[in-house]
Amino acid sequence: MIGISKLYCGTVEPSDTLRYARHSGKLPSHLLQFSIDKKPVVVWNATRRCNLKCVHCYAHATAGKAPVEMTTEQGKELIKDLAEFGSPVMLFSGGEPLMREDLPELADFAVQNGMRAVISTNGTLITREMAQTLKAVGLSYVGVSLDGMEAVHDKFRGVKGAFKQALEGIENARNAGIKVGLRFTINKANTSEIPAIFDLLEERQIPRICFYHLVYSGRGSKMVEEDLSLDQTRQVVDLIMDRTKSLHDRGKPTEVLTVDNHADGPYVYLRMLKEDEKRAAEVLELLEMNEGNNSGRGIGCVSWDGQVHADQFWRHHTFGNVLEKPFSQIWTDPEDEFLQKLKKKKEYVTGRCAKCKWLDICAGNFRVRAEAVYDDVWAPDPACYLTDEEIGIA
Repeated sequence: MIGISKLYCGTVEPSDTLRYARHSGKLPSHLLQFSIDKKPVVVWNATRRCNLKCVHCYAHATAGKAPVEMTTEQGKELIKDLAEFGSPVMLFSGGEPLMREDLPELADFAVQNGMRAVISTNGTLITREMAQTLKAVGLSYVGVSLDGMEAVHDKFRGVKGAFKQALEGIENARNAGIKVGLRFTINKANTSEIPAIFDLLEERQIPRICFYHLVYSGRGSKMVEEDLSLDQTRQVVDLIMDRTKSLHDRGKPTEVLTVDNHADGPYVYLRMLKEDEKRAAEVLELLEMNEGNNSGRGIGCVSWDGQVHADQFWRHHTFGNVLEKPFSQIWTDPEDEFLQKLKKKKEYVTGRCAKCKWLDICAGNFRVRAEAVYDDVWAPDPACYLTDEEIGIA
């Protein structure tokens, strides 16, 4: 996760994180990426059920319930263990998490146990009543996924009217006093929508957006064909930076982040180096605190059936099941060789990643993409768009 507004617009300084000793239990949510202990933010795909038919669903969600889905009590056991382990955030995802009738109860339990409860949702089920309920239990944040404006979004979601319903859900959450942000996954079919998405942010005064780079997993994944070229990715990141700066300069600061490609960090730094050397030094310090990709370390995932993964894209590899052993024990198992390697992935990456001067602030990026393209977990991330010259090996 790279905070474009934090880094490029200077809304965060290194001293802001040091004030909290960079401890994940003390840091405000917008500074968690700079924590020193990297206690895992855990995504719980609490259900596989969904009311939409998205063409790009990484969870392969369906309208029906999965054969095994954790119960309310099993969910509470997971949450209690995570809270005691020190995980700062319980992120409820799916499928569509609001398909679970007990979602408010589970969110309330997370808050009562000292965690921040947030949800990632398509927004269509956030009625006025649900928004009030979520506010009452102390939900911190709602991330609503949009794939573009109405025509594009509805096509991606497979249901006509999904865009309008998502906007209604956003307004209902905001009117209830819940912080809301957008989630946008970048691919060939929707890059032209990004300017309109920024316009929507400004018009509706939505305070936050995360732009997700495409992540593909599994050998021969067809999603590789949907990803941008390396040059196109650079152009999109430049566009995001330009539009973010425009909002900031016009007195409309918006928190803008990019996710799932840590090449964005050095890219922001290199651009800042040309524009403001003093600020560039601060950007580099923050990137060093960020430490790059944290799959298997600062990010974890639990599926609806209790399986534990390095992140939500590693479904083909599990480290154990929380129905058999607590997450805290699975996550710290010294006998799991692959998990231990992921926690120290910089020692195992090969090729240009191993030689890259930015390795300490990127951590080799997404291993799951390398596996999908090269059938080698430790090969270079094929989505890294930095040139050999920029990474210091030319």
